[in-house]
Amino acid sequence: MSPHPEASDPNPPKGMPRSGWVKWLKPDPYALVLLGVVVTASILPCRGDVAIGFEWLTKGAIFLLFFMHGAKLSREAILGGIGAWRLHGLVLTSTFVLFPLLGLAVSCLPDMLISPSVKMGFLFLTILPSTVQSSIAFTSMARGNVAAAVCTASLSNMLGVFITPLLAGLLMRSELQSGGGDMLGVMRSIMLTLLAPFIIGHLSRPLIGRWIDRNKAILSKLDRGAILLVVYTAFSAAVVEGIWQRVSALDIATILLVSAVVLTVVLLVTRRTAQTTGLSKEDEITLVMCGSKKSLASGVPMAAAMFAPAQAGVIILPLMIFHQLQLIVCAIIARNYGERD
Repeated sequence: MSPHPEASDPNPPKGMPRSGWVKWLKPDPYALVLLGVVVTASILPCRGDVAIGFEWLTKGAIFLLFFMHGAKLSREAILGGIGAWRLHGLVLTSTFVLFPLLGLAVSCLPDMLISPSVKMGFLFLTILPSTVQSSIAFTSMARGNVAAAVCTASLSNMLGVFITPLLAGLLMRSELQSGGGDMLGVMRSIMLTLLAPFIIGHLSRPLIGRWIDRNKAILSKLDRGAILLVVYTAFSAAVVEGIWQRVSALDIATILLVSAVVLTVVLLVTRRTAQTTGLSKEDEITLVMCGSKKSLASGVPMAAAMFAPAQAGVIILPLMIFHQLQLIVCAIIARNYGERD
């Protein structure tokens, strides 16, 4: 299985040898590339007319990303596991209720413990939808309910296009770029930048769906390249505005610690909820694996669309760290589930 579940086969082997532990503890290669982009933007940020050009490229990349998200969303995948309504409700509750509550708790911590910019990034992280590919891959690896995972992860991403901007408008109103936090301006911008291409892409699926399915590998690389462009543009603007004077090494350590605490709480709550509500072991696995993830692929372009470029660079920093942590931790948990009798 590829070390990067977001781009791997959704039907990985059921069991893996003990030597695979070392493999899963290694950094995700794509995370290393993202780190390289951040370093490049820190050393050679784009400025002036070049920065304006990159901003226009970024807008085009965001349109393309959400067009492809809509085009790749299969109605059959959603309808295939729609019967497990209780499981889907629990996953969505974890994604859009439990996580945001934890984000609000982090935002209430004193500034002396965690800086305001980092708190803002965590709040944004917690309102994002779940991942699709890695949720399905880990559910399959753990021998969970894969059909339900496909359905609930796809549903989370589809609803996230609506719910995440709405939660951002309610919880992060002062930080949004449109109209200085004006809710009407924010929603108008989101509809044009995120929702419109998503709907157009989904409506185009009957025409391009087969081509999309045949070229998943190429489109995955295109998605990742677009995300790298968005990250470079956002961090360039943030560097010009002095991000590394506002975010210290201590802040990075704090992000890692808080990420670990948030992920641990969600994993414990989802597992306990599954046991309390009497879910089968397969559905428990689906709830734990799908309800504990946050999507880097959706989060980066959403941040670029909703926040000013200099803000976006700071906001996505917790997301990038949480993304790597969730892959490592959930891989270990999935293996433990998969090795059960």
